[in-house]
Amino acid sequence: MVNKTFSEAAIVSGFPEFWGGRFPDAKVVPDDATVPLEQGRHDLVIHAFGLHWSDDPVGQLVQSRLALKPDGLFLAVFLGGQTLHELRASLAQAETEIRGGLSPRIVPMGEIRDTGALLQRAGFALPVADNLPLEVTYQSTLHLMRDLRAMGEGNALAGRSRNFTPKSVMLRACEIYEQVFRKSDGSVPATYELIFLTGWAPDANQPKPLRPGSAKARLADHLGTSEISLND
Repeated sequence: MVNKTFSEAAIVSGFPEFWGGRFPDAKVVPDDATVPLEQGRHDLVIHAFGLHWSDDPVGQLVQSRLALKPDGLFLAVFLGGQTLHELRASLAQAETEIRGGLSPRIVPMGEIRDTGALLQRAGFALPVADNLPLEVTYQSTLHLMRDLRAMGEGNALAGRSRNFTPKSVMLRACEIYEQVFRKSDGSVPATYELIFLTGWAPDANQPKPLRPGSAKARLADHLGTSEISLND
């Protein structure tokens, strides 16, 4: 949808081998705390599925912007705050029932209403944030948990419990999950919220918002209605 050709692309990802095999002409780097990209080198930077794991997402955005040439495009996709809400609710209820409290299990993730502001804080022009809920179905809750572990999306929180979760908690969580969320075909759904961020490195040729009060036409005239003055 972007009518522009890119010749110096960079991809920031925790899975560089995956992306490098699909974009052989791009520079692919790991999503370390210090992003190893040369400043002002690239006309496209893609941050692929890493921001929800970052301790400093704004820092990642700033470093990505600095790696862009003027009018270069930044594109990010990562998991948002509604991800796995079914699993969160089931685990919380099971652990509360059996252990009388909660332990950290799923990393906090950004909400769509906040992520656009992160782009502005990082200095991007024309920032846009959008989301897409993706529902995936599994044979059972245990199949979902197995898939998360295989994706490397397990519990990596520093404050997580260092002891094994009692079997009774996990079985009760599976029971709650399947009682509440099971579909009519017998499968269980899991929601992954994908958040997409786009922004541009500032450039003098980009569109600029008009100065407030500089309009030469009245909206009320176009709408065919009377304008009502408001008190200061």
